[in-house]
Amino acid sequence: MVGGEDMKNPLKKRLPREFIGDFGKYLVIFLFMIGTIGFVSGFLVADDSMLKAYDESFEKYNIEDGKFETAEELDESTIDVLEQEDVKIYTNYYVEEDTDCDRDGDIDSTIRIFPERKDVDLVCLMKGEWPEKANEIAIDRMYADNNKVKVGDTIETSGKELKVTGLVALSDYSALFSDNGDMMFDAVKFSVAIMTEEGFETFGDVHLHYSYAWTYNEKPEDDIEAKKMAEDFMKVLAQNTQIQNFVPAYLNQAIHFTGDDMGSDKSMMIVLLYILIAIMAFVFAITTSNTITKEAAVIGTLRASGYSRGELLRHYISIPVLVTLIAAIIGNILGYTVFKEICAGMYYGSYSLPTYETRWNAEAFLLTTIVPLVIMILINVVMIYRKLTLSPLQFLRKDLKRSSNKKAVKLPAFPFFQRFRLRIILQNMPAYLTLFIGIIFANILLLFGMMMSPLLSHYQNEIVDNMIASYQYVLKTPVETETDKAETYCVTSMKTEDGEYASEEISVYGINKDSAYISEEMPDDGVYISDGYAEKYRLSKGDTITLKESYGDKQYDFKIKGTYNYPAGLAIFMDIMQYREVFDKDAGYYNGYFSNTEITDIDEKMIASIITEEDLTKVSRQLNVSMGNMFYLINVFAVILSALLIYLLTKLVIEKNASSISMVKILGYEDREISSLYLMATTWVVVVSLVISIVVSRIFMGLIYREIMKEFTGWLSLYIPPQIYVEMFIGGLIIYLLVAVIQMRRIKKVPMDQALKDVE
Repeated sequence: MVGGEDMKNPLKKRLPREFIGDFGKYLVIFLFMIGTIGFVSGFLVADDSMLKAYDESFEKYNIEDGKFETAEELDESTIDVLEQEDVKIYTNYYVEEDTDCDRDGDIDSTIRIFPERKDVDLVCLMKGEWPEKANEIAIDRMYADNNKVKVGDTIETSGKELKVTGLVALSDYSALFSDNGDMMFDAVKFSVAIMTEEGFETFGDVHLHYSYAWTYNEKPEDDIEAKKMAEDFMKVLAQNTQIQNFVPAYLNQAIHFTGDDMGSDKSMMIVLLYILIAIMAFVFAITTSNTITKEAAVIGTLRASGYSRGELLRHYISIPVLVTLIAAIIGNILGYTVFKEICAGMYYGSYSLPTYETRWNAEAFLLTTIVPLVIMILINVVMIYRKLTLSPLQFLRKDLKRSSNKKAVKLPAFPFFQRFRLRIILQNMPAYLTLFIGIIFANILLLFGMMMSPLLSHYQNEIVDNMIASYQYVLKTPVETETDKAETYCVTSMKTEDGEYASEEISVYGINKDSAYISEEMPDDGVYISDGYAEKYRLSKGDTITLKESYGDKQYDFKIKGTYNYPAGLAIFMDIMQYREVFDKDAGYYNGYFSNTEITDIDEKMIASIITEEDLTKVSRQLNVSMGNMFYLINVFAVILSALLIYLLTKLVIEKNASSISMVKILGYEDREISSLYLMATTWVVVVSLVISIVVSRIFMGLIYREIMKEFTGWLSLYIPPQIYVEMFIGGLIIYLLVAVIQMRRIKKVPMDQALKDVE
């Protein structure tokens, strides 16, 4: 049968010519797919390799099952009682000291210093050597990178000059949270470090924290069992000592934030890849559809000669499949080499992870090679096969309409040029629809990348402008001060109930009547909640919230009387008398001071913590440091995607209408007028797409942002400066104008005899 004789297939000869003739178009798509697949592959390889290193670190470094702090050192008898609960207790004392890492005379950070560890929460040496002398220290690698501290440098900590001998990663601080209730860790202003026992003892007990770690003799099977075991242990602990802090490992952000975050990024990257592959597949499908239209007579002849639709289908999807396959193979090679290192560097820029080994990832190959191929094949098969179902006679006549009953669309009585442009849009709807969807997707990415830096700056400014006081002191016990205008308050930490969001800490404040620091007058009953708390949990005036003790079983219900502008965290505010009554405190009880000046007449041993502007702005500072480059890459990627789609689809429109362009030239129209006819139609589509995409991207961003913020403790209100929308629109127009200049040259190159060549 003729159809089986592949060597006689004339389309085989046209295939190389078509590929060479459109080499520029295929090269652009090819390079874009290599870059996209390569980056995603590299990300998946780095993600999997680091996740395995992270998962293995729990056993390798004997990471704790929880930690707690006490007001005083535990004696041996108390430890024996606690260990009867089927746990092993380890001392894990630390001091927290102000540090001048660049030695310019100003305190710029805080370092939490531990003595060398031999039994629990072991340490990975990343670079250099372990400290051996009392004046030597090994500091966190990420903190060192952020502050440009190198091995051999000297830092000043509490008046002591310490030589940095090594850079390390502490297994229980893969994310540098100084407090578990923080919304974000801070690897710029906070670090952990290791010293010798001798060096550690030189700091004395002024800033000494009696911190203990525990491990279970028999590990819990899951978080549910871990929660029950932790609650049981906490009850025994509370009966035997005064707890100041209690954090089971499954709730410890310093331990688990890293693993949770890395795991969540994977699905986002895969979805991104598949959306982009789908868009490229539609571009290929439209391109091939145009080719089929041009080669209708040849296809009709082949079908009449006995060639099957399947043979023709395989022929026309060969280029998309081949380009995708080669791009996937090269992309994966680059993913395992170049892009893997880039992505690993991004992780090391965000987390304090131990060393890792690159692992072969079969899943990454499947997700970045097989699945893209399947997507490419399916979309092209569906769109191309539908066109090939037409009869051979229709192909021979170049009558490729699906139905003869279709009526011609009567265009409005517009001037000739407007009607002509409208006809172009209607004739190229698949291309313009793909362009529209692509611009929407690109602008969603662009909006995310462009908004984050202003959002963080706005958040930081809001925090500074709405600080309760320059200094918030939290005391271990009530202590008097002579500091002028220092105002007492009460504060405790409680937790939300598990629900849509994981349980998180809420700061509960008791405020004096006629407070000089809180602008709202507190009601006698009911509470005010911070606006971030209201926004995250969708709460409003009149609602009742239930909070539970951090280290107990009691629950408390509070009726919301209003919101208070306090963007620094999730908090509730009540009258101090109500606070004392609710929490059964003595009249006159307080455990903190608000002050706009530093309090110097209180013994440091009596101060649990001091909250300043530096502490409240750590979120924005850390996100800018760890994700600044990512925001930039997203912006660049979105711009490239927009330019690519506009270029390819505008090119397709011109190619499809080459005969019409040629005929118009024959009729005497100049290149400038012809460019106006064809490019103005695309201009309308681009302008409308940009306007609609800005609206759609804002709606989607609201939904996406809320899902992202579910992963964070606390809340950052969504803020998008209006000028960003203007910049997105102008940027899109500039991209289009640059592409239009290129396409005007293409229109000039269309020969006048093109129309004659296409005549039957």
